[in-house]
Amino acid sequence: MLSANEIVNQHDVLTRVWHELPDDPALRSAPADEGDEYARPEDAWPGAIARQHRANFELWHIEDEARAPGASDAQIAAVKRRIDSTNQRRNDLAEQLDQALLAWLGERKLPDQSAALHSESPGLIIDRLSILALKIYRTKEEAERKGAPQGHAARNSERLRILEQQRHDLAACLDELWRGTLAGTRRFKLYRQLKMYNDPALNPAVYGKAAG
Repeated sequence: MLSANEIVNQHDVLTRVWHELPDDPALRSAPADEGDEYARPEDAWPGAIARQHRANFELWHIEDEARAPGASDAQIAAVKRRIDSTNQRRNDLAEQLDQALLAWLGERKLPDQSAALHSESPGLIIDRLSILALKIYRTKEEAERKGAPQGHAARNSERLRILEQQRHDLAACLDELWRGTLAGTRRFKLYRQLKMYNDPALNPAVYGKAAG
């Protein structure tokens, strides 16, 4: 059901394809509102991974729009709203990954509730691996950029080495957590992000302004 190596490879392939063929809709992941079909089937797991990664991919590029020189205040405000909604989708999809894993485990009477609790769920680790895939892709681009200032390639080659090592370590931790969960020696829970900034009933900056 869960292989860190397969997830890392999928992240890398999708990152490359989405950058090289950004306008081909057939290569994009399924829409976020079609997530219910990914609750249990093992063969749908790659689709769930792809959609969560897609949210991070989109978030990365939306944030770049806000940093573009010459962006107007109105453009930045519009981008900020898109960042909030996309970040909410990213977190929702990470939670869906954990829901799918826990449903699969539940059919096997797992996780063992007496096992040691892990502080981070697989969905949150996969989200971190997704972000690392994007950083690695962009850093590799910078390491190979033609016409870059002197020392730029060496600096980014070292950054790339560090990022790849960090991803290797994190992937190993994900595999270890999954092995321990299957063995009944580790367990994880679904941790709700419970974001408040997108809910007008919970964000005082929103409901306070409306009341005023």
